[in-house]
Amino acid sequence: MKRSELVFTLALVPIDLLSLLAAAIGAFYLRFNPYFTSIRPVIFDLRLEIYISIVFPIACIWIIVFAVSGLYSTHRVAIATELTRIILASSSAMAIIFAVTFFSRTLFESRFIALAAWVLAIFFVALVRLVVRGLQRSLLKLGVGVHRIIIIGDNPTASSLITEFGNKSRLGFRVIEQFKTFDDEVAKRIQKLKQNDKIDEVVLADPQADRETTWKLIALTDSEHLGFRYSADLFASAVGRSINHTYAGIPVIEVQKTPLDGWGAIYKRLFDIFGALFLIIISSPIMLLTAIAIKSDSRGPILFSKIDKNMLSMRIGQDGKPFRYFKFRSMIPNTHQMRYNELSQQDTRKGSPLVKIKNDPRITNVGQFIRKYSIDELPEFFLVLTGKMSLVGPRPHLPEEVKKYRSEHKKVHTVKPGITGMAQISGRADLDFEDEVRLDTYYIEHWNPWLDFYILLKTPFVVIFRKGAY
Repeated sequence: MKRSELVFTLALVPIDLLSLLAAAIGAFYLRFNPYFTSIRPVIFDLRLEIYISIVFPIACIWIIVFAVSGLYSTHRVAIATELTRIILASSSAMAIIFAVTFFSRTLFESRFIALAAWVLAIFFVALVRLVVRGLQRSLLKLGVGVHRIIIIGDNPTASSLITEFGNKSRLGFRVIEQFKTFDDEVAKRIQKLKQNDKIDEVVLADPQADRETTWKLIALTDSEHLGFRYSADLFASAVGRSINHTYAGIPVIEVQKTPLDGWGAIYKRLFDIFGALFLIIISSPIMLLTAIAIKSDSRGPILFSKIDKNMLSMRIGQDGKPFRYFKFRSMIPNTHQMRYNELSQQDTRKGSPLVKIKNDPRITNVGQFIRKYSIDELPEFFLVLTGKMSLVGPRPHLPEEVKKYRSEHKKVHTVKPGITGMAQISGRADLDFEDEVRLDTYYIEHWNPWLDFYILLKTPFVVIFRKGAY
């Protein structure tokens, strides 16, 4: 743990306390604002000094609730997770205040102040947390608080991590050196770098590393007081959510497929229906213009719903069941099979189940544009509305591609396929297939409403900058 991270974590306590007091005082003055008093006159007597004497101990209790909720963890979490915790913790703390003020009225007789303080507290604390994060990012660019790491591994996983850490300074990692494998010579090199205070952590970026190598590396990092991280393999990602049971004195671990069961499934379906309706309405002008452009640019149907004259376009959905798929046509009609014949040498994903043709000659002029900005996928909102797809989830693939899946890859069919997902906001077409499956598996195992919201918010930015698009 870097010293700067500890300082920021410690500083959050008084900063949050001041934010809560500011929210309470703001609520007080709002109640006595002429606009609100004209709507509902003040019929109680409450002086500011008495009010503050009541609010201060309440704010301290609020801080305790924040601590219990994990808002002062020394490990950085996603901004969506932190904002969720702020809302839930503030609501939990305020529930006690509501109970007292609404029923016993032993503190003060203004439900408006209680409600306004609750809303302002969430707003102020969230705003301050965002400012603190911004300050941390600025310091990271200056090298303050950066984790200096060594990466061990020579594979796509290691390359992806090096690229990610190099492009995103806000993550707080700087790669000092990379070694292909771990052996005695590398161990000596790591010890020397540590003695010269050049490194802080070691990252094992080889999901297939044998157990003996891993244990030797852990022992070295322990003895040298270095941090240790490792990239999880597909199995480790798949068992992220588990429940421990004991039967006849024997521990038995139940691996949950996904939190998208029960009420999770109900919520997600309602979210999809209302979200799809809204997106269809706001994107309808774009879809109309796209349809006209496609028809004017080349002969053929507006929608890609048939592979050729005799075969419907199908994708594999939830539980491995096929469904009829359609989107805006971006290619010359009846050229689908060329990907396996004439254009097979241009496949950039050889060795994986998927086929991706870069600089595809089958794509029309309009098709080039609508693919760059993912406009061709807008009709998928109707598939979401009918329940074949979801707004967020693993991308659906062709039946002939799914046939090449290994058994562990089929985990992605646990949920409905999505228009966007973890893989799409993390690299789109640039991702290795195994990395795509790993990200989709993580999503399935760790789904929550805020994760869907975060992915949907980030997707337009990824599309606009055309990250990984063909």
